[in-house]
Amino acid sequence: MLLPVLDATLPAVKTLTDCANFSTTVLPYLPQLQTLPQQVINHLTDIEGLKTLYVSTNPLITALAFALFLSPIVLVVSEANKNYSQVDRLWSILPALYNGHYALWAHVVGLPTERLDHIMAISFVWSLRLTFNYWRKGGYSIGSEDYRWEVLKKNIGPALMFIFNVAFISLAQNLLLFAITTPTYVLLLTSRVSGDGMNSTDTTFSRVLMVLILVEFFADQQQWNFQQAKKEYNRTAKPPQKYSREELDRGFITSGLWAWSRHPNFAAEQAIWVCLYQWCCFETYAYMNWTFVGAMGYLLLFQSSTWFTELISAGKYPEYKDYQRRVGKFLPNLWSAGADVGSNEKLKTTAIGSGEKTKADGKSK
Repeated sequence: MLLPVLDATLPAVKTLTDCANFSTTVLPYLPQLQTLPQQVINHLTDIEGLKTLYVSTNPLITALAFALFLSPIVLVVSEANKNYSQVDRLWSILPALYNGHYALWAHVVGLPTERLDHIMAISFVWSLRLTFNYWRKGGYSIGSEDYRWEVLKKNIGPALMFIFNVAFISLAQNLLLFAITTPTYVLLLTSRVSGDGMNSTDTTFSRVLMVLILVEFFADQQQWNFQQAKKEYNRTAKPPQKYSREELDRGFITSGLWAWSRHPNFAAEQAIWVCLYQWCCFETYAYMNWTFVGAMGYLLLFQSSTWFTELISAGKYPEYKDYQRRVGKFLPNLWSAGADVGSNEKLKTTAIGSGEKTKADGKSK
């Protein structure tokens, strides 16, 4: 096992509160970003040298450097193919990779790791579920691209799309996927103070995270089942079991978890990373700390992307605006009568109205 001088690699924290101090846990190590690329190049053929470099570099800086390294690669690939879903393909992988890196680094240098091992395991479960869901929808197929990028390209043109790709798609999104895992770095530091073992707080947060992953799983599965049923209905004109003709004609799911939230999967996804952030806040006895940037950035991203998604959906499905009125975007609307009841009633009203209009037109002729 390689044992660096920890005080040169990690801050010498004495209290749990110190672990969330940006000026002492992050700022002193930022200069490592300048020398790290050259050091990697110097040791490319030296495995032992790379191992030593890995453990002698602050783990947060290693993760940040990797995120910055990926950004130009993603930019070149996306512009070469004119396909802007390159980061989308990495979305379910990178956060688990970063959390796994923190746990691995702690193992190598001999720090207590039980809490980090739990976070790594939860991250891998999250990653496997999300990667599988993205794969079965064709996300990893050659040429596949998120439909929203296609709409955006048509609306802003190639020049602005290039600028947007440089600043947001390739750079900001990569940095965001790094930033949402920074609470794990803080929890790594707390292990130097509190030692090994899981306390009741750790157990609670880890269980809440698993529940949120389950919510996301059921929401995505319900969406998948509906879309598969809709494909079969469009092909055969016969509604599959468990679905009515009215539901499938509507074009979008409004049952199950989707009767209470227009985006239950998005709600759970955001809550997962906010929960990890709150975990590190709780451990450091703080209401908030610098890792807030990742959680808040994630919330802002989902607000804007969901707005854009619903803008497209409202233009595609006539019933969607009624669905928006009755059901909360992420959290349930407790004053609503529910999605299915309202939408079905509207469908029936529309059908009756159309029938009466047809009869009236017939009489007038």
